[in-house]
Amino acid sequence: MTSIADFPLKARDKLRYADTDRQGHVNNAVFATFLETGRVEVIVGDGLADTGSAFVIARLELDFLAEVNWPGEVEIGTAVLDIGRSSFKLSQTVFQDLVPVAKAVTVIVQMNEDTRKSHPLTDNARAKLEKLRSPAIIT
Repeated sequence: MTSIADFPLKARDKLRYADTDRQGHVNNAVFATFLETGRVEVIVGDGLADTGSAFVIARLELDFLAEVNWPGEVEIGTAVLDIGRSSFKLSQTVFQDLVPVAKAVTVIVQMNEDTRKSHPLTDNARAKLEKLRSPAIIT
């Protein structure tokens, strides 16, 4: 079983009462926010995007494994699975109390902001993404 320690990037989110639904557990829509918290650890702040480019999600696969209950927090583990010409694939798992509660695979594409078309990753971006692979994470 995958553990949070297997991921090169880790993030946390505090659960809010407003995140809950009528059944008393965290609403499934909130899981996308958890994944975003982990994704920004990769995308933002380290100069990954080329000048005049931005990252967009092209695909998101999300599997719900268990309920998440308030109060508390979740941990999000993130690792790079694959690196393409203008895109990369992330594997993420959301944990509550060290138990996997959701897992996701996301394809992120670098897009030229003027043309709105895919834009090749720089060598610098590729090198940074390579460092975020984990041999323990497979799909």
